[in-house]
Amino acid sequence: MEQGVKSGTTTVGLICQNGVVLAAERKATMGYMIASKEDLKVIKIAPHIGLTQAGMVGDLQALGRYLKAEAKLFELKNKKRISVKAAASLLANILYSGRWSFFPYMIQVILAGYDKEGSHLFVLHPDGSKLEEKKFFSTGSGSPFAFGVLETNYKKGLSVEEGKKVAIKSIKAAVERDIASGGEGMDIAIIDKDGFRLLKDSEIKKLMEN
Repeated sequence: MEQGVKSGTTTVGLICQNGVVLAAERKATMGYMIASKEDLKVIKIAPHIGLTQAGMVGDLQALGRYLKAEAKLFELKNKKRISVKAAASLLANILYSGRWSFFPYMIQVILAGYDKEGSHLFVLHPDGSKLEEKKFFSTGSGSPFAFGVLETNYKKGLSVEEGKKVAIKSIKAAVERDIASGGEGMDIAIIDKDGFRLLKDSEIKKLMEN
């Protein structure tokens, strides 16, 4: 029950040249109490797809497990990986079916990845809506502050290296202004032709110092 009421988040996703950058801070809150300072909100769904999580932690964990299983079943059945767009459509259908239940999924998700069609970034909401973004997006309580940084610093053709730095700036801005965002550092993932990779804390620290 406790996990189901944890919330409070800032996540961002950026489309870069030949890849996608996902990032999030690590605080999870229960009202005015900090439930966790090390909540991982950027998760791997498939070797080429990642997800950022904002909202009720219990809902997000259940959806993450569900989507991972469905992506693996698709691969086993069809002898190929599910496309990023198909994975987003699958998640949208799951969310839409939940809207008619007594307890719909209270979440906001960025689903992104890299496949044979290139980089993709989708935003999904509790009502089952699925919107594709061509540049960037932010979710969670700190998103208004992150959006300010993204709007100022994002540019077309951004490299993955540049995207990492923009993501860090946007998360830092949210942490400084949003009481529900924070925790012990942040998480950043890169998804490109080589797949999903979560950066080490030492790599993030080095980027923050430059």
